Amino acid sequence: MLVTGRLGDVMQESVESAYSFVRSRATELGLDPVIFEQTDVHIHFPEGAIAKDGPSAGVAVTVALISLFTEQPVYHTVAMTGEVSLQGKVLPIGGLKEKALAAYRAGIKKVLFPIGNTKDLIEIPQEVRGSMEFVPIETIDDALDQSLARIILPSTDAVIAIENLKNQRGQ
Repeated sequence: MLVTGRLGDVMQESVESAYSFVRSRATELGLDPVIFEQTDVHIHFPEGAIAKDGPSAGVAVTVALISLFTEQPVYHTVAMTGEVSLQGKVLPIGGLKEKALAAYRAGIKKVLFPIGNTKDLIEIPQEVRGSMEFVPIETIDDALDQSLARIILPSTDAVIAIENLKNQRGQ
């Protein structure tokens, strides 16, 4: 894995923790663990005007990696913040108000945030709270449930049944 951009140590650790977490859950996610040995991952955080050294990107990086490896897209109307422990717990962050305002300006419809930051919702202007859904999350699984557009593939039996029908009809 290669991580580029102007990142501080905290952000670098956040990305490494996210990657370790995803690797540890490979089998649960339906992935062959060998994929991590055979796949190069390059994560780049453009410099922009915002410093990137706070512990609040772990949820987003973890969800992005799981989306990448499982080929399940993330809803484009969902924003998320929070740090992830190695056990998959979502940890509180600072600056929820500022992050919510940025999401609001970007047209986001749903914000996932650490359950430990619920008390901070009061700081967010009512106009913003009223126009977006704020979903407290406790684990990375909560984030996945709220953010991944799950692609349901037909079972092998269903594919065989469809093929048999086509053959019977001469298609």
